[in-house]
Amino acid sequence: MKVKVSISIEDSTLKKVENTVKSGIYRNKSHFIEFATQKHLLEIKNGTSD
Repeated sequence: MKVKVSISIEDSTLKKVENTVKSGIYRNKSHFIEFATQKHLLEIKNGTSD
């Protein structure tokens, strides 16, 4: 089940997310954020996170 959340991020970061979404790689901002979050959590689990 999907749950709505609210976040605060820097304007410059949001613009980069929006530009990436516009390129067609991701369906929308939510898809981008979910993908990035899952990837980062996996990196933390595997000890490959910065």
